[in-house]
Amino acid sequence: MNGFALSLVLVAAVVHAIWNLAAKQVGDGGARFVFLYYTASAVVFGPLAVAQLILERPQWTWLAAALGTAVLHIVYGIVLQRGYAVGDLSVVYPLARGTGPLLSVLVAVLFLGEHPGWPGLVGAFLVISGVLVISSGKATHADPSRRRAGVFYGVLTGVVIAAYTLWDAHSVTALGVPPLAYFGVGTIFQSLLMAPQALSSRARTVMIWRQYRRQILIVALLSPLSYLLVLYALQMAPVSLVAPARELSIVFGGLAAWRLLGEAQAARRLIGSLVVLAGIAAIAIA
Repeated sequence: MNGFALSLVLVAAVVHAIWNLAAKQVGDGGARFVFLYYTASAVVFGPLAVAQLILERPQWTWLAAALGTAVLHIVYGIVLQRGYAVGDLSVVYPLARGTGPLLSVLVAVLFLGEHPGWPGLVGAFLVISGVLVISSGKATHADPSRRRAGVFYGVLTGVVIAAYTLWDAHSVTALGVPPLAYFGVGTIFQSLLMAPQALSSRARTVMIWRQYRRQILIVALLSPLSYLLVLYALQMAPVSLVAPARELSIVFGGLAAWRLLGEAQAARRLIGSLVVLAGIAAIAIA
């Protein structure tokens, strides 16, 4: 895998884990929290995207691609936030991040004709295996329904991650959409599409803003930064390698869940993290 592309993905993984920790702290913010951080992202990145579109002489297919990613990311944000409201970070996050690349790799190899080679495939397998180790084990709560809900929403989030990863890879490679313009216009669409629901209860939306302003701004800035790095990496390396390499974020997310949120079973998380790191090393030489 291209060394610079891998560096972008690894930095993105660290940033990704940080913003997910902030999102978990909100928990029950729901769609209104998602609307608020998408809107803040649009304020920051939207003007930059529009400026680039003017300079690049955009095609209509670029706007259609951005609308597609906006819809998929809205579904992703709502499902993920629901998972954090009903389950543990250490269950939802690893399952989401593991299911996504597994499906992405399968589709890329079976249907898109990518051939990452044996080191890359072994690395992807190790990453996904490490994710399963991290997310398995005894429930941390007496209520088993909480764990089942976390598993359900974690897997569902992973399915959406696979969908937007493949869509975005197609958009920035086959369609040639510049990543900054693509993501920035996507945030504008996201804000506009979610505005009617969020503004239907302005008091609730304002309350979430006042209570969670710091978390909203963290997610609004770091989530786009993380994914922009991934989009640029997708222009230099196949999705079957980029998607698994992103999952180093699970290592940081698992450690954060243990140290900062007090979620248990640290030994299992550390073992799973080492397996993930071995997979990243294999991808690096692919």
